[in-house]
Amino acid sequence: MFQLGKTIVSEDVIKKDFLCNLSACKGACCVDGDAGAPLDKDEVKILKEIYPKVKPFLRAEGVAAIEAQGTSIETEDGDLETPLINGADCAYVIYDDKNTALCGIEEAYNQGEVNWKKPVSCHLYPVRVQDYSEFSAVNYHKWQICDDACALGKELQVPIYKFVKEALIRKFGEDWYAELEKVAETF
Repeated sequence: MFQLGKTIVSEDVIKKDFLCNLSACKGACCVDGDAGAPLDKDEVKILKEIYPKVKPFLRAEGVAAIEAQGTSIETEDGDLETPLINGADCAYVIYDDKNTALCGIEEAYNQGEVNWKKPVSCHLYPVRVQDYSEFSAVNYHKWQICDDACALGKELQVPIYKFVKEALIRKFGEDWYAELEKVAETF
């Protein structure tokens, strides 16, 4: 672990390799698990605002889940998340013609309908950020369904921090990322 400003960063973010391999995993991170994507408070507001423009890109099951639960949910622990369809798929999941799970929000973004790509927690994956009162912990979340992404990242020599560069800059800023790159050069 090392400190960058008000963040504590796991060395795995620099040392481990990762490159999404959607042809292998089929977007399993969006449909497996027992919780929706973590959201920041400001993202809850954004989801409410953009939902009318995202809705046409979603599956009927996703629309039904969102209209029953809301564009976001608050768990018993007070965490904010995207709603799920029957406790599985994220309500914003869509599928391509190869049955690969994709993000309906990101598709609306790609089509120029909204100017927000997707929740930052999704954009950052496999990096997870846990905010505490004095700092944020930046960690690599190892999940078996991403073994193919780890193998592809290793083969192509893409460290996690480079794979999620855009998302890290989105979350922490360009100066923070530049400092991360300097630290990475020392490893």
